[in-house]
Amino acid sequence: MPLRPLLFGEIVDGAFQAVRRNPAAMLGAGVIAQALGSVTTAVVRSGVVSTGPLGPWLESLAPADAVSLGLGVAGAAMLLSLLAILLSVVMQGFMAVPVARSLLNRPTGFRQMWTLARSRTGALLALAVVLVLGAVAAVALAVAATVAVVGLLDRSAGVLLVILFPLLAVVLLWLAIRFQAAPSAIAVEELGAFAGLRRSWHLTGGHWWRIFGITLVVGLLVGVITQVILIPVNLLGQGLGGTVFAQGGDAGDQAVNAAVVVLGTVVAALVAAVGFAFQTSTVALVYLDLRMRKDGLDLALMRQLESGAEPGGVPGRTAAADGGSRPWPPAPGWPPVRG
Repeated sequence: MPLRPLLFGEIVDGAFQAVRRNPAAMLGAGVIAQALGSVTTAVVRSGVVSTGPLGPWLESLAPADAVSLGLGVAGAAMLLSLLAILLSVVMQGFMAVPVARSLLNRPTGFRQMWTLARSRTGALLALAVVLVLGAVAAVALAVAATVAVVGLLDRSAGVLLVILFPLLAVVLLWLAIRFQAAPSAIAVEELGAFAGLRRSWHLTGGHWWRIFGITLVVGLLVGVITQVILIPVNLLGQGLGGTVFAQGGDAGDQAVNAAVVVLGTVVAALVAAVGFAFQTSTVALVYLDLRMRKDGLDLALMRQLESGAEPGGVPGRTAAADGGSRPWPPAPGWPPVRG
């Protein structure tokens, strides 16, 4: 990749090259990030297939038991979603390390990625918690406002609600773009959670529409490719289950269908891991591109490439522990406050 501010095509190509040249680190982290949701989906889908229709069993439950079951399922789903978000944010920060090293054409294995980024695990988990709590608070505020509007205006509330929820979605999207670089900044620059948010806010300032465009196009690209791969796999599984293995009786059918579901989920998880790795590489490259534009990181990387300094380190990391000066012009508000 060229050591200068990157164009859109160079970011996309660089993300692909980062995944291709560091498969153990990028795909391994992607599998970890997608593992929880994929395993849960496989267990639920195979359980539903193997046990048959749940309608008669649910109808036999007492109302209190049905409510307790629903609350338990909802609580478990929320807990699993929270854990999946925590894993996703941590892996996104970790995966910024091999992407940063790829700027200097330095390959990175999974163990090396873990060694270079493991000290930032706590800060990345704290960032994930802050982001989740912020999103929950925003939704709770919107619900409270909805209840208040409905209570005050009654029939006229519908018009305001049509405006309120799209506005909330726009605000959350705007904030998501502004804080998109926080995991990468935490991992690469060794920042704390709140310092990473402030750093991301500074870096993305004035570049919102560009970052949004890159994120949207890459997301659509990954979504289309994922569906192109998964639709034939699902159709093939359904076809095999309904034709080749259709003579095994009820028990045989259920076992085969469960196996097909699990296999399809595994394939979906692998595809999702590749998509996650590519999207995360794109986000990390956008972060590095912003630092080239605002911090002069490209000049520092050129000097580091010429000197061959720190071959086992992370390009773009903060000043060395010996207190040496930073090799690129500091951004406003630098040095960052560690949190």
